[in-house]
Amino acid sequence: MNGILNFIVSVATTPALLVGLIAMLGLILQKKTASTVIQGSIKTFAGFLVLTGGAGILVTSLNPFATMFQHVFNAKGVVPSNEAVVALALVKYGTPAALIMIVGFIVNVILARFTRFKYIFLTGQAMLYVSTMSAVVLISAGLGNGWLTILLGGIFEGTLLTITPALTQRYMRKITSNDEVAMGHTGNMGYALSGWLGEKFGNKDPEKSTEKLNIPKNLGFLRDSTVSISLVMMVVYVILALIAGPHFVESPALSAGTNYIVYAVIQAGTFAAGFVVVLQGVRMILSEIIPAFQGIAKKLVPNSKPALDVPIVFPYAPNAVLIGFFVSFIVGVISMLIMLGLGTTVIIPGVVGIFFCGGAAGVYGNAFGGLRGAIIGSTANGLLLAWGPLLILPALGSFGANSASTFADSDYIVSGGLLGVIGKAGSIALISFIIIFLLIVLMTSLILNRRDKINSKSKELKLKK
Repeated sequence: MNGILNFIVSVATTPALLVGLIAMLGLILQKKTASTVIQGSIKTFAGFLVLTGGAGILVTSLNPFATMFQHVFNAKGVVPSNEAVVALALVKYGTPAALIMIVGFIVNVILARFTRFKYIFLTGQAMLYVSTMSAVVLISAGLGNGWLTILLGGIFEGTLLTITPALTQRYMRKITSNDEVAMGHTGNMGYALSGWLGEKFGNKDPEKSTEKLNIPKNLGFLRDSTVSISLVMMVVYVILALIAGPHFVESPALSAGTNYIVYAVIQAGTFAAGFVVVLQGVRMILSEIIPAFQGIAKKLVPNSKPALDVPIVFPYAPNAVLIGFFVSFIVGVISMLIMLGLGTTVIIPGVVGIFFCGGAAGVYGNAFGGLRGAIIGSTANGLLLAWGPLLILPALGSFGANSASTFADSDYIVSGGLLGVIGKAGSIALISFIIIFLLIVLMTSLILNRRDKINSKSKELKLKK
């Protein structure tokens, strides 16, 4: 009996096996063939092991970076990277994160089915990242890693991923010229802010759109996130190594005699390699789980809109993507220098978040505000990405204090930081906040539905007259 119990506990506390079993269940529910079930389950299981291996690569590159940064600036440097921080966190919080993800998706489907917010969040990696953030924040707040944390984390994630696509849908309709898809990314709060600022302070003349500009095609390689990560991290690592000097970098504690410039380039490349490995692991995990989720969602929620990953908007305004990226990066560098002067924890511009979130912010700002809107919107989003991590770091508890990386996108920053602040008031306050958040979404749906009915009746009366 003890042997059986130990086996069950071991499976439940081993994230790779647990996620593999989830994939197996989803494929069985879809009545897939035995070969498809076996293939999907093993690919998911192996994918999690690949992800964990990627975590080790990222640690290898981030630790020397933090060491050099602390030596040069006498300050703690943190790189916002969702892939890096999630890969590291899943090693410790993998089981509750996986279970929160399942509960969160169920909550998302239920809310989409019974409220006016008909958005099914289908960006798998973002779902995994939000569930991981929720697990870290709630456990760090003292709720433990039991069923209460899993239930509350799932409610919070499901509610968040249902409502945030609604914040950006008005701008999505303008960008895509239809109402068929939504934005399913964790930068939605920043995109909504960018779109609003672009509309208020931009130039609405269609001729002022970013797409009327001519940007050299030879800069298109920056759209490849692996290339942009490698280049930017190489520049940052080499500059840091030059300032730290060969004596420090080539010491036994770091490069052990390897030339300091070569060492810096290798570490930057290692970071990019770790990023690629982690992404591959995530893709292997989610390629089998998400199709199962999609099939269930389509059957249960008629008239729903798929909320898709951020690259969905890039083809509509590629010039705005590059403008948003460059503006956000410049804002990040300037903010880093200010932080150095203030003596705070220093947030190193996270190139992944800057490229995807900054680029998308440029698209949203351009939607109603043209070039001026793209610049204003991506500047505001850049400030949020640069300074926001200072808000979420305390919410991650000891994990955040000991990590050289943190969450990058606006939705993590705002929601995670808010959870952390409320968590300091105690478990009751945290539980109450999550329940109130859910109730606010439900009440908002009822109020908006009632308003629509009143407007519809008013139109009918006018037509009759």
